[in-house]
Amino acid sequence: MAHNQFELLGQRRFLPFFLVQSLGAFNDNVYRQAIIGLLFFLGVSVGERTLYTNLAPALFILPYFLFSGIAGQIAEKLEKQRLIRITTAMEIGIMSIAAVGFLLGNMPLLLVALFGTGLQSTLFGPVKYSILPSVLKPEELTGGNGLVEMGTSMSILLGMIFGGLIFVVAGEAGPEAAAAAIVLLAITGNLISRLVPRVEASAPDLKINWNPFPESLKALRLARRQPAVRNAILGISWFWFVGTVLTAQLPAYAELFLGGGNTLYLFCFVLFSVGTGVGSLLCEKLSRRTIEIGLVPLGAIGMTAFCADLYFAQPGPALASGLTVREFVAGGNWRIIADLTGIGLFAGLFIVPLFALVQSRTPREELSRVIAGVNIQNAFFIVLAAMLGVLLQRESLTLAGTTLPLPGLSIPELFLALAIANAAVSVLIFGLVPEFFLRFLAWIYVSLFYRLRIAGVEDNVPDEGPALLVCNHVSYMDPLVISAAVPRPIRFVMYYKIFRIPGMNWVFRAHRAIPIAGAKEDPEVLEAAFAEVQAALAAGELVCIFPEGALTKDGEIAPFKGGVERILAANPVPVVPMALTGLWDSMWSKRDSRLGRLRVPRRLRAAVGLVADPPVPGEAANAASLEARVRELRGDLR
Repeated sequence: MAHNQFELLGQRRFLPFFLVQSLGAFNDNVYRQAIIGLLFFLGVSVGERTLYTNLAPALFILPYFLFSGIAGQIAEKLEKQRLIRITTAMEIGIMSIAAVGFLLGNMPLLLVALFGTGLQSTLFGPVKYSILPSVLKPEELTGGNGLVEMGTSMSILLGMIFGGLIFVVAGEAGPEAAAAAIVLLAITGNLISRLVPRVEASAPDLKINWNPFPESLKALRLARRQPAVRNAILGISWFWFVGTVLTAQLPAYAELFLGGGNTLYLFCFVLFSVGTGVGSLLCEKLSRRTIEIGLVPLGAIGMTAFCADLYFAQPGPALASGLTVREFVAGGNWRIIADLTGIGLFAGLFIVPLFALVQSRTPREELSRVIAGVNIQNAFFIVLAAMLGVLLQRESLTLAGTTLPLPGLSIPELFLALAIANAAVSVLIFGLVPEFFLRFLAWIYVSLFYRLRIAGVEDNVPDEGPALLVCNHVSYMDPLVISAAVPRPIRFVMYYKIFRIPGMNWVFRAHRAIPIAGAKEDPEVLEAAFAEVQAALAAGELVCIFPEGALTKDGEIAPFKGGVERILAANPVPVVPMALTGLWDSMWSKRDSRLGRLRVPRRLRAAVGLVADPPVPGEAANAASLEARVRELRGDLR
């Protein structure tokens, strides 16, 4: 198991796949930029170049609408390494056709091949993200997705640069150089794909429906089944909307408002791409190797702030023209540089946890089809972004003889409108699923006040299936600390009077906490709690209980009550003993009086710990043995 994301790059279970998907993105962009180079090489008219720039994106994205439903089924039915080999072999054939197009200067043939690259990407898309949960542990998903997003972002950037330079460097031999480059890259990808380890099919008995339209609708329905997954997918598609609107404006923005040309546009794209890559890589560190959806609101806030500031940094046309990158930087435009980098960085923080959440909370046998649904929705948002980006900058539109007024926004005003829309969509998503924002607040609190040390959690908390977590109870913040350390969602059992606190009840409900009462306090609540615990364990979830039944009053561990034995009698699932340390001195324990507890914490970033022991079989566990184990784990630290 990798202890940080970069160790994955030295392991066969991840590295060949990472290289294949990065090479694929690189080659696609080399090809698309080389076509633009060929158009200038052949000296075609401005009208023909404009036709291509409008037709090419449509041809590339059309297969996502037509064939994603079928692609999702194929990715479920076939062994994944085999499918990767098939798609990279397709790439060789498609790029061979494209090579002939370059050599002949045949634009229709190149556009046919471009449609083929879109089809190949459509088939590869579902396996690209569905393979990760099969080869990575849950605590590695965030880091693995961060590497994939970083690799994709940088491959797109480098592919654009490489493809754009082919005809500049090769000169008269440009067509031959472009043809050789794309075929050799495709062959390299296929050779590397043979090193990807075998990953069994998730649904080998699935019967494929070759009618794309009902299957596309089915994929979209699967993607909308769970509220948290549905809204995570909405967030992913919104990421593509924001990225499309922003990057589509950069060429004109660099020329008209920054006073530069193609090199300055490329520099702006570099800033955004590098920012996205860095943000993607930061996710693992910031999330402490868990799937921390609390980073999503942080990403949304950062994207909104930097996108809005891009308007205020340069609201009007540039006074200069023809600036080089060196001249632009020397001119003190650090605010714009920071804005473009910041948008990308926070976009990385936004997108990576969303993909990790979709992967972790979707049944394995449905994941490829759900990813297919994601791709369909992404394609729709990309097309919508392209259309709105054009319409919002026009002052009017004539349809059937009727002239309709339009906003006529400048590019900076479009950035401001995008920031406002981003804030509105974020509020919508976080309102529909409060878990995102609540996790954000919890992440902020734990990161600000504690230095969390974790031991044994990765190895001992099961990656899937039901388990009962038992832990000592020190402070009211115990569930936040445990949630920050465990990558899987947890159902916490909590005292019913706290669960019912006005103003906080909706928080506990959003986290699906289970209220419990003493037998003499409310027998109905007690029985309902045990029934809910049994249902959660039967559904394969993690449930955490504090068998002491209350917060410690003296810092010591109280005797465990018999409720744990009743749970295990009905559901003899594995039991993971856990111990919290360092929280007795916090403001949320019962160390002092109520007034004393309101003091400011003595130390920010106080060291606290969570230690987990190997699971105990449910049949062999009892309250006394579990209490002894937790006491031993905690030791003398309180």
